[in-house]
Amino acid sequence: MSSENSPQNPALPEPGTEPRKPRVAVVFGGRSSEHGISVVTGGAVLGSIDRSRYDVLPIGITTEGGWVLTADEPARMAITERTVPDVDALAEPGEGTVVLPVAPGSREVLYSEPGSVPKALGDVDVVFPVLHGPYGEDGTFQGLLELAGIPYVGSGVLASAVGQDKEYMKRVFTSFGLPVGPYLVIRPREWGADEAAARARVIEFAGEHGWPLFVKPARGGSSVGITKVDGPEGLDAALAEARRHDPKVLVESLLRGREIECGVLEFEDGPRASVPAEIPPVQAHDFYDFEAKYIDSAPGLVPAPLTEEQTAEVQRLAVEAFEAASCEGLVRADFFLTEDGGFVINEINTMPGFTPISMYPRMWQESGVDYPALVDQLVQAALRRSTGLR
Repeated sequence: MSSENSPQNPALPEPGTEPRKPRVAVVFGGRSSEHGISVVTGGAVLGSIDRSRYDVLPIGITTEGGWVLTADEPARMAITERTVPDVDALAEPGEGTVVLPVAPGSREVLYSEPGSVPKALGDVDVVFPVLHGPYGEDGTFQGLLELAGIPYVGSGVLASAVGQDKEYMKRVFTSFGLPVGPYLVIRPREWGADEAAARARVIEFAGEHGWPLFVKPARGGSSVGITKVDGPEGLDAALAEARRHDPKVLVESLLRGREIECGVLEFEDGPRASVPAEIPPVQAHDFYDFEAKYIDSAPGLVPAPLTEEQTAEVQRLAVEAFEAASCEGLVRADFFLTEDGGFVINEINTMPGFTPISMYPRMWQESGVDYPALVDQLVQAALRRSTGLR
């Protein structure tokens, strides 16, 4: 990559002129069932990014997959009256679509309307994709940015895919010696060939590990589509709900213990872990589901009431998980502190919930990095990296 296009120096000025500010495209929404919470995250980032340091371009992706310009109005992107926002309500009037460059060497974003010559929106130096779930957090969007040669916040294609697919995430962790709990996977082909046999496997798994079980989409997030199943009578509905979001289903046994989370953030000298947090039992909710997280704002304990030794151990494991999956930028690692005193890793999130009430920003706030500084750190980490093999 030539020096003119280098992400370390995205805006070389003409002699005698002021350098332009790096331009950040904040992309939110998307086609997954986590569309709404992605819009909320986008609003939080737009409202906190330092406009004296960065120019900002808000881009929304509709639930149908269309790319649109949106109003730069963070206040309209919050949860109101228990309802999450959507991109369609924020889109600028008209039928125009946003078009990214398709080849390295150009970072100029275009706006195309039917019957009109495309309009140039200017170069983008870094993309901040606050997309959750499939078609955004799973490596597909990251691959598009790699093809375009545009730096971006967060993990690359492989780590994003591993972080989205809970089966392969657990396989990677196991290969690196990280402790994981018992689980079972039902693949689409298996379900299509013999539903009764697939269901029998779950019953057998429950016979070995006990009820209750958690049935969830294998490639979902934000606790969408997850059901706690207390016995065989609730299994069919739980499987149907998980499959509504993902044809591949993950079944996990209940791990009795405390839910502990830890954030990892990439600094110039490498990844560091935040103070951990604890998710206490949620009143009025059977477990820490979507409504508990985002609608009822269930409080977490930050920092978690752990011993110094426990804190150091969960921080070590969080960084190890970050490295094992080849992550970049940021990760929230979720653990269980079991009744025997050991930590078991449940999952990582390569683009965790990033609203002001989300645990990841709260953990870093307690660690001395407030929300605007956290956004800045992530953008700077992205600008330091090149695209392609690294």
